Amino acid sequence: MKRSKFLTALVITAFVIASCKSTKETTVETHYLPEIEVKPAFEGYQASTTILTDLQHIRLQVRPDWSKKYLYGKIEITAKPHFNPQNTLILNARGMDINEVALMTSSGSKNKLTYDYQNDSLTITLDKTYKNTEPYTVYIDYVAKPDELKKTSGSAAISNDKGLYFINADGKDPNKPTQLWTQGETQSNSVWFPTIDRPNQRFTQEISITTEDKYVTLSNGVLTSSMKNADGTRTDTWKQSLTAAPYLTMMAVGPFKVVKDKWRNLEVNYYVDAEYEPYARDIFGNTPEMLEFFSKKLGVDYPWEKFSQAVVHDYVSGAMENTTAVIHGGQLQRTSRELLDANNEETISHELFHHWFGDLVTCESWSNIPLNESFATYGEYLWNEYKYGRDEADYSGMNDLNQYLAEARYKQVDLIRYHYNNELEMFDRHSYSKGGRILHMLRKYVGDDAFFASLKKYLNDNKFQPVEAHELRLAFEAVTGEDLNWFFNEWFFAKGHPDIEISYQWNDTIKKETVIIEQKQSLKETPLYKLPLAIDIYEGGKVRREEVTLTQEKEILFFDCNTKPDLVNVDAEKQLLCVKKDNHTTEEWIFQYNHAPLFLDRYEAISKLAKGYEGGSASAATLKKALLDKHFAIRILALKNIGAAAKTDSTIKPMIARLVQHDKKSDVREEALVMMHELYDDASLDNAAMNDSSYAVMTTALDYYIEKNPTQITMLKKYESDNNNTLRYALSNIYADYGDDEQFDFMKSALEKASGFGKFGLIQTMGKYLERCSPDKIDEGAKLLASTVQNSGSKFMTMQIKSTFGRVGKFVDGKAKEFENKPEAEQYKKISAYIKEQLAEIKKKE
Repeated sequence: MKRSKFLTALVITAFVIASCKSTKETTVETHYLPEIEVKPAFEGYQASTTILTDLQHIRLQVRPDWSKKYLYGKIEITAKPHFNPQNTLILNARGMDINEVALMTSSGSKNKLTYDYQNDSLTITLDKTYKNTEPYTVYIDYVAKPDELKKTSGSAAISNDKGLYFINADGKDPNKPTQLWTQGETQSNSVWFPTIDRPNQRFTQEISITTEDKYVTLSNGVLTSSMKNADGTRTDTWKQSLTAAPYLTMMAVGPFKVVKDKWRNLEVNYYVDAEYEPYARDIFGNTPEMLEFFSKKLGVDYPWEKFSQAVVHDYVSGAMENTTAVIHGGQLQRTSRELLDANNEETISHELFHHWFGDLVTCESWSNIPLNESFATYGEYLWNEYKYGRDEADYSGMNDLNQYLAEARYKQVDLIRYHYNNELEMFDRHSYSKGGRILHMLRKYVGDDAFFASLKKYLNDNKFQPVEAHELRLAFEAVTGEDLNWFFNEWFFAKGHPDIEISYQWNDTIKKETVIIEQKQSLKETPLYKLPLAIDIYEGGKVRREEVTLTQEKEILFFDCNTKPDLVNVDAEKQLLCVKKDNHTTEEWIFQYNHAPLFLDRYEAISKLAKGYEGGSASAATLKKALLDKHFAIRILALKNIGAAAKTDSTIKPMIARLVQHDKKSDVREEALVMMHELYDDASLDNAAMNDSSYAVMTTALDYYIEKNPTQITMLKKYESDNNNTLRYALSNIYADYGDDEQFDFMKSALEKASGFGKFGLIQTMGKYLERCSPDKIDEGAKLLASTVQNSGSKFMTMQIKSTFGRVGKFVDGKAKEFENKPEAEQYKKISAYIKEQLAEIKKKE
């Protein structure tokens, strides 16, 4: 998603943004990518959980109590010993009241069983010792109390782990619907039903949800019955006949509007807020085409009974691939106008691809989560490649590489790693972004036919099974006939990446081009990589490809040529996951931009030419040409670096103006508007831009207009009723710079309406805004912040409010000194005391 200037600052100052798009050029897949440093104080080897018991089926009946935020549940668990005979069943059950535990008999009666429940573990003594050929069914009557858990935790990827969430349960918040939803990954579903909450278990399921008739329900599988009850409730029963891991079980309840779609003969539905019902097909409409594409590409049809997607409020992650019923955070809901600035297809394709990689075949332990997340990330690449072409796919891949390299500056770990403190640490840019790039290199190495044949074998051989990374290797080896331990050892089981420097020498006497490629990474902890790659040699108007494999720390390659090559393009497929210094001349970079075929060729060339060029030079002419490049990211890159050329070339200004007015991509129009101001201090296009169809362009124009005309701030009031987040955040930021008490009601409303990562920034902006307000409004704002922290279960939200309180407290202390011995001082002192009380309360809870 394109960010306003405010949100770009938010990404830098907030603690984590997992799944955001952090700059105009960089895309992040919002549910999962933390930026918090993980200190290597590992507690030991994290083995896969030993399987004593195999879960087979659950039959679950639940009824929410909205007033208490309880869930009353009755569950029948059918299980059997895995191999060795067992006389106990040990289940995870977090923070529950256990009312009854019994053994179900063949006649349907119950025989009570003894049990021990402590430390969130329910140990049931069975009536006898069972062999692994003897299934049994245990019945448990319980109450789940998610809001009364003694201990919860979270991470950047998943901000809270209480599993079951009541949203606006009392209906008092006019800005959001009453909802109930679940989030099982990693091991949180045991908050709302007893289970063996580990990824190497699987079961079929039947879930009956009883709630008020006005609400819509959603769960895994298909709706097999819906019965109205005499008390005004309704019981919906959902049944999934294919096995899935416990963390993939879900339910959602709320006043959803359901928009029905179809793929082949399969139900495809979209659950959205009422106001977004008209836009549901705009948001999700490519889903059936994705189902068809992935099914054909993998050679394995989508295996599940349906595919539904629901958007919920106050979600603790970005999205979740629950089998047949994906949950998305509220940021996915956009109007048609909002979709002009950003679509949701990478998120949707990511969660859909999980239904093969993660749901059909599931990592056996969290150490192997890249088998889920790396593939889902690469699913985004595959969809972009199919739907929008290789340029767009490579743009996505470039973003993935940049995200990993950003994290690698402070964290380098094995992709598959068995040492961590908490399983949530596995949900990082290694498991997502680096893993996706590794799969791309593997595809380029074995070729498309072998790559997709290997994936088909991997899926078919391991369907409905837990796996580890070696199963993937074995599938590729079976198809290709090649021992691929070298590849997996380098990329899956080692940390770091190549740091490559490339140099060139031409010997005209012997007509040879020498290419020197050095791996400069530290070899103490990072491998010396075996790197198969292509080298394209451009000579005499023709291009030829040489395939080479690098195995040495310093490789010296010789190529016979008739004349000095115009360009030697190392890694011509731009597949390597590496840091690279390529010592081309300016002329060679210009040739690469004009003649090499890939988006990454052009982007790399413009990036290099932009450094230190002079106006009127050949580099300047190439950057000017790039203003009209076919890919928007290169047009933006050229705009950002066109300054030196613009000083000497008067034709560039009208080119930029045309981009503001006519470019089809709103990101380009916005950046061009920025350049009109930064290069020419020209506001002549602002009025038109304030009426642009894109909120991003419009809000940038508003920013510039008020910056030049601060006394006109009241003209923004007409925009305040618009529900668009980009506009709301932009107005909040402007008011924080130029506002006063008049805008307090809007600022309060904006903070109350905000959710997720947007709320982080609005908290920060509110603190800045309060410094422009009267003591009465500062006092009211401080109480609003206190209410916000009391109603938030997010430790990151609490940290942001704590920081904001610190800022406002420092400001009011300064005001108290400024007005010392005057009546105003007492009011500021009271506010200061209140803030100190709130900070003490936060510290106590920490």
